[in-house]
Amino acid sequence: MKPVAGVPGRGVGMRLKLSLGPLLYYWPRQTVLDFYAAVADSPVDIVYLGEAVCSRRHELDLDDWARIAATLAEAGKEVVLASQVLLESGADLRRLKQLLRLQATVEANDSSAVGLLTKDGPVPFVAGMPLNVYNADALGLLRQLGARRWVAPMEMSARQVALLAASQQGLIETEVFAYGRMPLAYSSRCFTARHFDLEKDGCQFRCLEHPDGLEMLTREHESFLVINGIQTQSAQVCDLLADVPSAVAAGIDILRISPQQAHTLDIVQLYRDVIDGRRPAGDAFAGAAPLRPGKPCNGYFHGQPGLGLVLPQETPPC
Repeated sequence: MKPVAGVPGRGVGMRLKLSLGPLLYYWPRQTVLDFYAAVADSPVDIVYLGEAVCSRRHELDLDDWARIAATLAEAGKEVVLASQVLLESGADLRRLKQLLRLQATVEANDSSAVGLLTKDGPVPFVAGMPLNVYNADALGLLRQLGARRWVAPMEMSARQVALLAASQQGLIETEVFAYGRMPLAYSSRCFTARHFDLEKDGCQFRCLEHPDGLEMLTREHESFLVINGIQTQSAQVCDLLADVPSAVAAGIDILRISPQQAHTLDIVQLYRDVIDGRRPAGDAFAGAAPLRPGKPCNGYFHGQPGLGLVLPQETPPC
């Protein structure tokens, strides 16, 4: 496994963990329940639960998420409850306070969540990707507040992630987004509602009709972006399967897989097979081609434009 040049990594014998990120889409209640029942038997180590995107998504309430969390914990999974990314109203703040009252680890995806979590002193939490941690001072401050794990911003390269991870001398875990359509931006405006000429508060829950988001095309009919309520995603799919060896060498502890409508657990198994040495990374990457909902990319990981694809020479392109 080749280390990142000039960056102190960790021993290549260390085992990566796999996490399943929060469900970013709006799925029917039974679909969600069935999905997490299957996740309980999957080889993921960590599962993030809860509604992180839109407060109008009410197929499951906090009690439902708590019951799912209990089932997953019984199956041996580490469970983390994700906070909402954008807090826009008093109701959003009340829901956040209810979430924090549960005796569970929280992924703080908004500075308000960090403030409420730590108002009485340091509390263990996960610093979510939307906090946009780009330097060692910011990461060190979050660690002092209690963060035991941080999720690197989407656009950070492996080298940048490795430098920040090394700056904390092993006192905080490092997680990167490894698979899924890339979360690029959030807005107070609901783009799905706007697409259907609806008001945000009268959206008719149209996101339920698009379980992998609503794909946008250029005038040349090429995939461009995916709109998912207030969230904008890439149409291409970030996939670091071929980069698992580099992730180990860079000191990354956890690879995050983002749930999609189909084949999520098949992707999880491919990552587990590579991590456990049962399948070569390049071979697994090629085998994932029919499982992805879009073309693969990994440019950000290599310090290049995000939609680029950089593969080892022995890896066949998809």
